[in-house]
Amino acid sequence: MSYTFDFSDVFSNIDLLLVGVRYTVLLWIVAFAFGMAVGLPLGLARGSSRRLLHLPATAYVEVFRNTPMLVQLLWFYYAFPTLTGWQVPTFVAASAGLCLNTSAYCAETFRAGLQATGRGQYEAGRALGMPETTLLRRIILPQAVSRMLPAFTNRAIELGKMTAIASVVTLPELMYEARIMTSNTYRPLEVFTVVALIYFVTIYPVTLLSYWLEARQRRSA
Repeated sequence: MSYTFDFSDVFSNIDLLLVGVRYTVLLWIVAFAFGMAVGLPLGLARGSSRRLLHLPATAYVEVFRNTPMLVQLLWFYYAFPTLTGWQVPTFVAASAGLCLNTSAYCAETFRAGLQATGRGQYEAGRALGMPETTLLRRIILPQAVSRMLPAFTNRAIELGKMTAIASVVTLPELMYEARIMTSNTYRPLEVFTVVALIYFVTIYPVTLLSYWLEARQRRSA
């Protein structure tokens, strides 16, 4: 079977894909920043001995870790308006699903990293009269970061690829624009080949950054 490649239609409409890239990168940044910011207090609450903190944080993490990302996005886009009467914009629906899901995974990474730090570090800081926030900021977190770094960089890479799910709620990110272009050009092989290359060029620098950070961490250890 012979096939003649023709990328002319793809490159003549490359501006559509670039619009999609902007939405993809924006969604990626927002979701990861939210996940890191919310994941830390959630991770602390998950590891707390206080049931008032531990139980709600555990319920949050388990719900968003054990239901599919696709279902979460569709829930925010279709079910949430039914409950509230407010039609959620596509970017808000996609961001909500990705943000909450990412924060649940980041919370588990924070919890595991903090618990892996020896109890002696906590006891030494308390013996010096350090407040809990100072102890966490100056002693515990800096040590835990080296353990958490590979997990966080891997999560960032996975999140970059998962933004493609946002196309199901018609957010004009990269995958959505690719589907529109395919229906107009009837060139799925060429379109998705270019899209795969765009994803690679966008995400691979984060992979290189993760290698560099891990190597730097090993050298300073």
